[in-house]
Amino acid sequence: MRLWHSVVGKLWMTILLLVSFVLIILTILLIQFFEKYYVNEIEQDLSDTAKKMSSIIESHRDDGLGEEIVFEIVDDPVGVAIAYNKDEFLYSPNIGKDNKIPPSVFLNDADLKKVFTNKAVIEKEISLSEMEETGGRFKNYIIAGVPFSLNEGESGAIFIYQSLGVLKETTKQTANLILLAAGIAIVLTTVFAFFLSTRITAPLRKMREAAFELSKGYFDTRVPFLTHDEIGELANAFNQMGKRLKFNMNVLRQEKEQLTSILSSMADGVMTFSRDGTILITNPPAERFLHLWPYDEMDSEHPMPSELAALLEKAIADEAEQTGELSIQGRYYVVIVSPLYTHDQKNVRGAVAVIRDMTEERRLDKLRIDFVANVSHELRTPIAMLQGYSEAIIDDIAGSEEEKREIIKIIYDESLRIGRLVNELLDLARMEAGHTALHYEKVDVGKFVQRITSKFQAIARENNIELKSSVEDNVYFSLDSDRIEQVLTNLIDNAIRHTHEGGNIQVSQTTVDNGIMITVEDDGTGIPEEDLPFVFERFYKADKARTRGKSGTGLGLAIAKNIIDAHNGMMTVASKLDEGTTFTIFLPTAK
Repeated sequence: MRLWHSVVGKLWMTILLLVSFVLIILTILLIQFFEKYYVNEIEQDLSDTAKKMSSIIESHRDDGLGEEIVFEIVDDPVGVAIAYNKDEFLYSPNIGKDNKIPPSVFLNDADLKKVFTNKAVIEKEISLSEMEETGGRFKNYIIAGVPFSLNEGESGAIFIYQSLGVLKETTKQTANLILLAAGIAIVLTTVFAFFLSTRITAPLRKMREAAFELSKGYFDTRVPFLTHDEIGELANAFNQMGKRLKFNMNVLRQEKEQLTSILSSMADGVMTFSRDGTILITNPPAERFLHLWPYDEMDSEHPMPSELAALLEKAIADEAEQTGELSIQGRYYVVIVSPLYTHDQKNVRGAVAVIRDMTEERRLDKLRIDFVANVSHELRTPIAMLQGYSEAIIDDIAGSEEEKREIIKIIYDESLRIGRLVNELLDLARMEAGHTALHYEKVDVGKFVQRITSKFQAIARENNIELKSSVEDNVYFSLDSDRIEQVLTNLIDNAIRHTHEGGNIQVSQTTVDNGIMITVEDDGTGIPEEDLPFVFERFYKADKARTRGKSGTGLGLAIAKNIIDAHNGMMTVASKLDEGTTFTIFLPTAK
């Protein structure tokens, strides 16, 4: 920084200019004072000398020695003019032609002629311009005129005068002395002003450096203060400000971290907008919501869904909370947009939108509705049959005992069906709630699969279906045998019911990396491709036209899938219509 742009330079220059101005004024006044003083001294000296000469002339009026004595007394640069009358003027011999004042000046000057007319003592400074000459004051003359008496009442006058040129050298020397003293004073003032300004501004420079450190975030910066004057108080106030700033920044940082944590941990998306719709702040759920926009809103001129833009515009315009629903990429959102106000609560500066993903809630609502509809559908038929056959017994419609026994058997079978449906629903509910306890035990998987397969050999022979198994010997695996038996029973039973006469069913077990693989494969009716994603949902059933005998409840595969999931395994299905179906179970090695 240049010196004259700094506080030191400005303060130094101010003091220097002020002192210089005072010294200049003082120098001018002193020069004028000494000049006036010397002029007054010359006038007084000339007046006294003229009076003495007048006395000498009066004393020697008869012997004529007065003139000689007077002229002897006078030395350069003083000149004397003796006028016995207005026509007779005698000048001292030491006066040169250039310094001789003509008699006309003494006779015509309004003040000097009073010496003749009024016999007055006159002291006057005359200018050479009056004698048709040019020059400054140093070419002026000081004239002292004194009258004297002659014989027989006659009078004369003596004029003594001196050029002010003698003051020129004296005034010059005096001015030089004064200017030298002023110069020394200015030099001393310069040194003193620079020292004083540097001492005053040193704490200010430290405060400036500390302020730069504060601007960089170093709030522990302190300014040392060694004095107790205003600058010391300023340094103390600066340090207090630094402490307060550090405290306030820590509070703001904590509040920001808390707000960030709250926003990040929220399940709902939060977005803030400016008045023109610019997005200012988002949290992770809102970021995921934003990533769906480019795929759903292909028009790059609209940076947000039109429904959200309309809600934002209406919230800002009406200054009221707005609520709406959005559907993007198959997901459902509820959006609440509230206006944001300025600190004075007078103007709307933007809006905040809370976005809640309602996809899961919608799915659960649909599952609940479907569950109620499916349960109602499954219960309607057996209840209607129970009601109808019960009325037949009550009304004695059955004529023989054989018909009554047939009706009672139907009622019994339907009650078993209702009981089985209720038990399976309870089992499924417990599994989905995580209340299923697995009891692991070491099992010979090959013998285990063969035992389950053998249970269905009789049913398979009755339906003219060949049921075979292919297993590995001496493979021991840790699993819950009861639950896995429930899964395989359901899969083999489904395969038998969906396989035509003369068909084949193959149950296989193999060992793979990190576990075992069990497959149940048939060449039956198969599952339509569009139904494959739903086979593990509740109440899923194949087309009843392709089933033989009584159909199931539609909960078996859902229960089987939950059992496999509880074992941390995986269950998949592959099928082609009229070609067959293959269910594959992977069970990982228990840790």
